[in-house]
Amino acid sequence: MNKDLHLFNELVEFLISEEQNHPVASPINTNELYQTLDLNLDDNPTIDNSFKNTLKAIIKSTPKTASTSFFNQLFGGRMSKATLGDLLAVMLNNSMYTYKVAGPQVGIEKTILKKICSMIGYPETADGTFAPGGSMSNHMAVLMARDNYNPSVRNEGISTKMTLYTSDVSHYSIAKNASFIGVGRDQVRAIKTNEKGEMLAHDLDHQIIKDIELGYQPFFVNATAGTTVLGAFDNIESISNVCKKHNLWLHLDGAYCGSVIFSKEYKHLVKGIEHTNSFSVNAHKMLGTPLSCSIIVTRDKKHLYESFSNEAEYLYQTSDDGFNLGKTSLQCGRRNDALKLWTLWKSVGTTGLESIVNHQFKLAEIARLYIKNNPDYTLYSFDDSISVCFNYKDIPANTLCTALYENAQLMVGFGNFRGQEFVRMVTINSSLQEDDIHNFFKTLESFAISTDF
Repeated sequence: MNKDLHLFNELVEFLISEEQNHPVASPINTNELYQTLDLNLDDNPTIDNSFKNTLKAIIKSTPKTASTSFFNQLFGGRMSKATLGDLLAVMLNNSMYTYKVAGPQVGIEKTILKKICSMIGYPETADGTFAPGGSMSNHMAVLMARDNYNPSVRNEGISTKMTLYTSDVSHYSIAKNASFIGVGRDQVRAIKTNEKGEMLAHDLDHQIIKDIELGYQPFFVNATAGTTVLGAFDNIESISNVCKKHNLWLHLDGAYCGSVIFSKEYKHLVKGIEHTNSFSVNAHKMLGTPLSCSIIVTRDKKHLYESFSNEAEYLYQTSDDGFNLGKTSLQCGRRNDALKLWTLWKSVGTTGLESIVNHQFKLAEIARLYIKNNPDYTLYSFDDSISVCFNYKDIPANTLCTALYENAQLMVGFGNFRGQEFVRMVTINSSLQEDDIHNFFKTLESFAISTDF
């Protein structure tokens, strides 16, 4: 093990050097991948130097998500104390389903969940769990809602047409999860949004009334804190009023930007969150923990037990079920995703997490100001978003982003809203500074000038 740890440290140093000297890895065409890298699994072992060189070649060609040139995804950067926690979790190698096998790691997870429930104004009955990603958090929310409104479905299956509601720009997992739980994709209602991509409560109310008149059973509404493209925040208070009127479960998908709960300055973007029935947030996005670190909480822990608990004497061998986390999780075997958030939170405090969140909004404002002051750019996004959407001159966004990637200049994606395509720059890496934002635009401009589009 010590020998491999020395190799690991050497590889990490190589990775950090690559991030600094080659922040965008030269992409390998998929039809050349297996000829370029030695990914074969052979009968005979690979000797040490060859093994190390192969790993270095893989590192060299892998996208550098912690570099100052990565603006492509809804995650990025590397918070060192969170990375420390994740590495420690790997070495400890606990599974999180029982207290007997995880010990104090269970207490760490429960402490995080309790703190988040308190911060958003949930009652003492609240609880939650960690899930493998935002899509699965949404899956758990819609499952709990389905079981709450149709308790017999757990044993008998669905016998009524149930309907659920989400905005027409929400995350794709909502329709996918409707398929998984037996409700069906056709029963998902896409609610209209305004020019920012925020769900319109009056259209939600209209659609619910229409479905009730047609004999459907509405049961679930998904609101969003940070839509995938424009980074918009749905108005929770107006949506919750509609949900209360029709007695529907309200879930807030905060996978992208739900971490605004840590910021005094930006928490108003999720005003009314205490009225939701469940809330999910990805710490590997705005808080910068390593992938993945997804959390879902609900106002009443009974929903977790009713939807996910199942007795197993061979597994649960401690008396306090509150510490047997497998009874409130969709999973049985589950890696420890809580420790990396705990080490970050413990080391910087809640005020430190607030600074991390606030800095991302500051970076976005710097980017928007640059665009507004340059006539070659067209801005499509708005204040209070860390998604900065724009076009440069008359170059199609798809063409520009693809060329920047293929020529190892920048990693940035493109998006579409109401037929308008644009570059989507995500300022979620809290290690970035103002100079990094300006360098992004200078690199883009220099490349565009030197390239014949």
